[in-house]
Amino acid sequence: MIEQRLEQLGIVLPRASAPAAKYANAVIVNGMMYVSGKGPNTAERGKLGDPFTTDQGYAFARNAGIEVLAVVQEVLGSLDRVERVVKIQGFVNATASYDEHHKVLNGCSDLMLDVFGERGVHARSVFGAASVRDDLPLIIDSIFQVKE
Repeated sequence: MIEQRLEQLGIVLPRASAPAAKYANAVIVNGMMYVSGKGPNTAERGKLGDPFTTDQGYAFARNAGIEVLAVVQEVLGSLDRVERVVKIQGFVNATASYDEHHKVLNGCSDLMLDVFGERGVHARSVFGAASVRDDLPLIIDSIFQVKE
């Protein structure tokens, strides 16, 4: 069971954060769950490259992944209904010269592998952004295959 795996990893899922505007946290269509973009649940604001380092970005991405899992848990009732993590897409709020976006997004990718094992292997894209909402350091968009 995934909840037992979370406990082994020392992860306590927070209550899912509310959407930042007029949209749903997630939508399920034909066995695919599309989770709206989630940022880290931290007070820090700003860009990777200045003031934040790649290691800090990795932690932000892991934290944002935990936010994603909180939404999935709330909508599905159990993370055991996740058949596969299909895609993770990251938008990294970064300075123009920053070039380690892929290392930042590893924070979320590693989390999905730790939690779901082989079911956590996913496709991935990462982009540098000139800005993101609320000056968050990053936002993660995700897709899951789920048991209906």
